[in-house]
Amino acid sequence: MTEPPRVLLADDQTLVRTGFRMILGADGIDVVAEATNGAEAVEAVRRTRPDVVLMDIRMPGTDGLEATRRILTGAPGEPRVIILTTFDLDRYVYAALSAGASGFLLKDVTPEYLAAAVRTVRTGDALLAPAITRRLVRRFAQRGGDTAALHRDLASLTPRELEVLGLLARGLSNAELAARLHLAEATVKTHVARILAKLGLRDRVQAVIVAYETGLVSAGDRESAPQATEQT
Repeated sequence: MTEPPRVLLADDQTLVRTGFRMILGADGIDVVAEATNGAEAVEAVRRTRPDVVLMDIRMPGTDGLEATRRILTGAPGEPRVIILTTFDLDRYVYAALSAGASGFLLKDVTPEYLAAAVRTVRTGDALLAPAITRRLVRRFAQRGGDTAALHRDLASLTPRELEVLGLLARGLSNAELAARLHLAEATVKTHVARILAKLGLRDRVQAVIVAYETGLVSAGDRESAPQATEQT
């Protein structure tokens, strides 16, 4: 039987941490540590080795963005990070996703969705509704500012992989990609896995960012998208 996820909560509000701890505990998810700022979160990750970090962005001292950068260094066994925010288009969220976070949640998320999100990310999937992904990236991609752009060489992708990446960035699920391209869903998953491997990306959230930042997909592109968590 798979062990339940081990979670670290990083938020400067005691009530938020208490509420999330109770919600996760009721679902059998163990909260192994809590932090009130980014520096504490980085230290707690090193000490407790959680599977998932629920990371607030706006905290005193070292904020959640800098903490995410310090935690996600590419080392083996590092945790997955879910960004917590009060605002669904917080500019810092985009920077955190670029740094390697696996998705974000609004703080008013339902108890059921919070627990499901932790379990989803723990297995290696990304957590972002495709429509939200597109809104976020359209608003902040190619703006420069304090977010370092991701520079990827798309020349390593085959024409089919480029097509899959473009449709993925427009918000299509694996099932919709399969129907659009007349492929088996398993074949689509293989294409997505190869795209991530060739571009050195953690998950499809970062793939969407790359598609916009390289100009493969523009902000004016339109595509219907499901309002659901998307999995690789």
